[in-house]
Amino acid sequence: MIIKNIFWDVDGVLANLNYAYFNFLTKHPKYAPMYKDIKWEDLPKVLPIVPKYGALELKTHPTMGKDMDYDFCHSPEFFTNRPLYPGVVEALKYFNQKGYRQFTMSATFDVETKKRFLNQLLAEVTDFLTIECVQHGKFMHDSAKEDMLKECFAKYGLKPEETILVDDRIYNQYAAINVGAHPIRYRCEFTSDLPEELKWIPEVYSMDELKAWIEKNTTN
Repeated sequence: MIIKNIFWDVDGVLANLNYAYFNFLTKHPKYAPMYKDIKWEDLPKVLPIVPKYGALELKTHPTMGKDMDYDFCHSPEFFTNRPLYPGVVEALKYFNQKGYRQFTMSATFDVETKKRFLNQLLAEVTDFLTIECVQHGKFMHDSAKEDMLKECFAKYGLKPEETILVDDRIYNQYAAINVGAHPIRYRCEFTSDLPEELKWIPEVYSMDELKAWIEKNTTN
C-alpha cells in the first residue's frame, strides 16, 4: 500500500480531550456542583459512550449534552486545556522525516480561535503540519470529516488512495471509507470496540504501534 499523506484527528489522537472534559465537569461553575467529586474512571458514567461515536462526547450526556457542548466550546479556560499526549511531537517529526505530508482537521464553533489554539498547541511542528478548521454546520454530513477530506484532496492535490486518516471516533472511520482513504482507529483512554462491519480496520493504542503498523504495511 502506497501512502503519502497522513490526516490526524486532534482530539483523542494528538490531544487529550478527555482531560479537558474532566476539568470542565469538575470545575466549571455550572457543572461542578454536580460533578466536582467524580473520579477519572467515572467519566463514561457521566458521558455514556454511544456506538456512533465510540468515545467520550459531551453531547451524549442524557439531559444536558447540548448545553454542555456549547458551554465547553465557549469557555476558553477549559476548551484549550487539552495537553498533547506523550510522544506526539516526536511521532509527527518522525513521519515528516520519512517524507509523509501531514494534516489535522477540526470542526469548531469559532474557526479563528481553534486555529490559534492549535497553532500554539502544535507550535513545534507547524513548519510542516497543515492545520485545517471548519465552522460547525458548514457541511450537511453528520461528520464534517468527509467533506473536509474531499476539500483537502482538491486543495492540495492529494490522492485518497494514498491517504490515511488516524481517528478515534467511529463515525469518522466511515468518513474515510466514503472518500476512498484508509482508516486507522486510534484507541485512547475511553473508547469502545468497533462494530462488526468495521472489524477489518487496524487499531492501535500508541504512536509506537502506529509507527510499526505503517512501517510494516505501507510505503511512500
